[in-house]
Amino acid sequence: MDQHIEIEYKNLLNENEFRQLIDYFQIDVSSFASQKNHYFDTVEFHLKNQNSALRIREKNGHFELTLKQPASEGLLETNQDITEETAHAFLNHNTFPDGMIQHLILESGINPKDFTCFGTLQTDRFEFPYEMGLLVLDHSSYVNQEDFELEYEVTDAKAGKKIFQTLLETLQIPERETENKVKRFFRAKFQG
Repeated sequence: MDQHIEIEYKNLLNENEFRQLIDYFQIDVSSFASQKNHYFDTVEFHLKNQNSALRIREKNGHFELTLKQPASEGLLETNQDITEETAHAFLNHNTFPDGMIQHLILESGINPKDFTCFGTLQTDRFEFPYEMGLLVLDHSSYVNQEDFELEYEVTDAKAGKKIFQTLLETLQIPERETENKVKRFFRAKFQG
């Protein structure tokens, strides 16, 4: 199990801006790796109401359960490796995985038996070190739509924000208010 504070800046892109970044950083498109995020909540959206989120990330045959909760700065992210069998039991039979995340869910007053999977977001991702953080280019598909996104993960919020804004200015990409993937997924799923 791993816990850390996640501080990241995000900006939605149009497809041309996404391609511009690929060219700017000379990224080989075959270097993008595919991953799936399976999103969970209760039918009453107990986690969403606590500004929290729960997912299983499936990448290269590896499965990781992640709980994101509000922190004074950024989000407290708790990650727990799980087996493929455990992931499928949760996805298909609502059998919540044992471990630290289940304990945190119980502490937040939610019954682990109440969770259900609302769907999957597929992302093609390329990430690389940039300045003092990790720069991430994402092309995501979910609920019959797609989007493009630039993320910058840092440990120093103030310096990271300045570096991120400077990169956007350099490439003349407008800064856009950008919700995280789980919010975009749920908005798309329940807007119509």
